[in-house]
Amino acid sequence: MALFLLRLIAFIQMLLGILYLLAPQWLLAQMGHSAAPPDLVYPLGMLAARFIAYGAGLWVASRDIPAHRLWIRLMALVQLIDLGAGVAATAMGAVPWSLSAFPMFNAVWIAAACAWLSRETVGARMAAA
Repeated sequence: MALFLLRLIAFIQMLLGILYLLAPQWLLAQMGHSAAPPDLVYPLGMLAARFIAYGAGLWVASRDIPAHRLWIRLMALVQLIDLGAGVAATAMGAVPWSLSAFPMFNAVWIAAACAWLSRETVGARMAAA
């Protein structure tokens, strides 16, 4: 279960990164967002690099969760920051609930899964298996 969860999270991160890199306007449209001005394609590409690299790192971490506990905890932190940004943007009225609910739900379950995966007892059980 732990291997599956971490690899699912890694896959989601890498897929988002690839889409933000290769088709940012399409991805934004599919999510219901406004088209990005042309000058934002560069920062979206930089964001994409981080999605891809972190996703690849989590895939590697899935092979030895106890050894990579810090990176898994940091992904939980990333998701909590994402959640905070979503709550703030929604509360300010910049993003409607219809656009923020699904990404915020994902941030919650991914943060919770990473917190669970990085716990000492889970790591010890995996090492014993």
